[in-house]
Amino acid sequence: MRKILHKFLPHHETVKNNRWLKPFGSWLHEPNLWHLHRRGVAGGVAVGLFCGLIPGPLQMIAATLLAVLLRVNLPVALFATLYTNPFTIVPLYLLAYQLGAWVSGAQNGLLVSQLAFPELHWQNLGGELWGWLAQLGKPLLIGLPLLAAGLAIIGYVAVRLAWRVAVVWKWHARKRRRAV
Repeated sequence: MRKILHKFLPHHETVKNNRWLKPFGSWLHEPNLWHLHRRGVAGGVAVGLFCGLIPGPLQMIAATLLAVLLRVNLPVALFATLYTNPFTIVPLYLLAYQLGAWVSGAQNGLLVSQLAFPELHWQNLGGELWGWLAQLGKPLLIGLPLLAAGLAIIGYVAVRLAWRVAVVWKWHARKRRRAV
């Protein structure tokens, strides 16, 4: 798996010599941001899954900042944010709303049918979107961080377990080859 990922990742020198990335100095030159190892990849997946629920292009910016701050694999963190797309974002936000309603005890709040996206008019686009988000209120504000944290923990543990299983499998395969 490492060999496959290594083909698609940029080389450290490529990043260092990129004229657009030079202003960021030594931040992006940290070797752990680019090296494929168990902790870095698992951390990158966790950061990407956590930041993936942030709306719009802010998820990539947040994933970059967190990956640099935590020194985990940056390309993996950016790639992992792509689990949210126009097809998955609505079910994920509804799941976050339901989780927030369950945790906050607001089960008797809005029904899912009342959560329908409003008709938008260009004259009052911001006001209509803000009103719709205000209807979602507390359950969504509680549910989004909980869902993001849960996905990050599950992703981190899954990558660590999968990595361990792959290593043990390779050990056994090597042992079988040597026994023959």
